[in-house]
Amino acid sequence: IMLETRGHIIKETDVHKLINDQHNLVLNAGEKIIHVIPQSYIVDGEGGINNPVGVPGSCLEGNFNIITGNISNIENIYRSVELAGYKVRNLILEPIASAEAVVDETEKEAGVCLVDIGGGTTDLAIFHDKILRHTAAIPLDGNVITEDIKEGCSIIKTQAEALKCRFGSCLSASAREDEIIAIPGFRGREPREISMKTLAGIIQARMQMIMEQVLFEIKSKGYERKLIAGIVLSGGGAKMKDIVQLSEFISGIDSRIGTPNDHLGGEITEEMSHPMHATGIGLLLEGLKQIEKEDKIFNVRMAEKLDDEVE
Repeated sequence: IMLETRGHIIKETDVHKLINDQHNLVLNAGEKIIHVIPQSYIVDGEGGINNPVGVPGSCLEGNFNIITGNISNIENIYRSVELAGYKVRNLILEPIASAEAVVDETEKEAGVCLVDIGGGTTDLAIFHDKILRHTAAIPLDGNVITEDIKEGCSIIKTQAEALKCRFGSCLSASAREDEIIAIPGFRGREPREISMKTLAGIIQARMQMIMEQVLFEIKSKGYERKLIAGIVLSGGGAKMKDIVQLSEFISGIDSRIGTPNDHLGGEITEEMSHPMHATGIGLLLEGLKQIEKEDKIFNVRMAEKLDDEVE
């Protein structure tokens, strides 16, 4: 955008205007912009500026990471919330919300990859220099693992889910062949016996595919040597036994499980600190941040309006 006069001091409102202009981009049919995330700014041809506010200049440019989503999917989410009797304030990409709950600002500055293994997709977000650099949705998830167990062990889905949650491990090498799980049979039939090693082998095969896709996303964007804070695993799938060891083995990058404990008060139960709640708690935190941001923008605009009236 071209600014008012030469030597103009760039204000918050100039930056917001540039960001809002990105929503006017022409997209493919059926797509809608969810987030516009600034990567860097350029003032009068000088690039690499993270925050241009206070810099004198007559031309402000920006590089943006624009995240889009399918309109019909977005409308379905809105409709579901409204049918439950609530109103939608805003739509936040899942890994952005999860990162808000389990990744701190120091890690975002150092370089970190958030991997949220959910029930529908595995979502990934890479942060560096406190800026969201890349996001991706991998169509492999905890439900796929449940289906694998169901097919591999010839049991029903509820039994497969229970097996995964109670006895599942991501490393077959750590499971013993002689440890047997008995699954009740139907209508008086003999129970089905499944070894822990067989179960772990099924889970490891699928989890390995997920982590290889994660590593591909990291490498394709050139961040394999820039993630000083490593990989943070969240979502329901992050509770799987030995998942940290598998992640480090596949990627060669330090990994940990992200729990939202830092944002919980009072008596924290094991259920509350489960990594699957990262997205929900992150959405609350993002909502509070947006309210504060809107209040700040309103106050800045009122102050600038008052200054103009005084002049």
